[in-house]
Amino acid sequence: QVQLVESGGGLVQAGGSLRLSCVVSGRTRSSYAMGWFRQAPEKEREFVARITWTGGRTNYADSVKGRFTLSRDNAKNTVYLQMNSLKTEDTAVYYCAADLRRPNILTLGSEYDYWGQGTQVTVSS
Repeated sequence: QVQLVESGGGLVQAGGSLRLSCVVSGRTRSSYAMGWFRQAPEKEREFVARITWTGGRTNYADSVKGRFTLSRDNAKNTVYLQMNSLKTEDTAVYYCAADLRRPNILTLGSEYDYWGQGTQVTVSS
């Protein structure tokens, strides 16, 4: 089993920054891609970003491209989502997820093996 724990959410004013972290525990000797998703009230969950195991290649949703940066430290089993120039529409619960089956593929889909519990991000105007 793999456990994912997100942290770093909170309340920030528009234009501000937050850094989310996701720590992976359990089968940490496995290779895995990591993704971030978010879900705003009364909206569908949407893809935010993904990072591969090898090389740390990334892809992003158009809505966050140029503002968010995803990185990882495999030695610490941790991924980081740096969020800059935050907008009110970024308000959502943010979830990290691990994909053990396709560790070095970039996709926009939501097929992941494990999910965290989420961390709330609220951006005020």
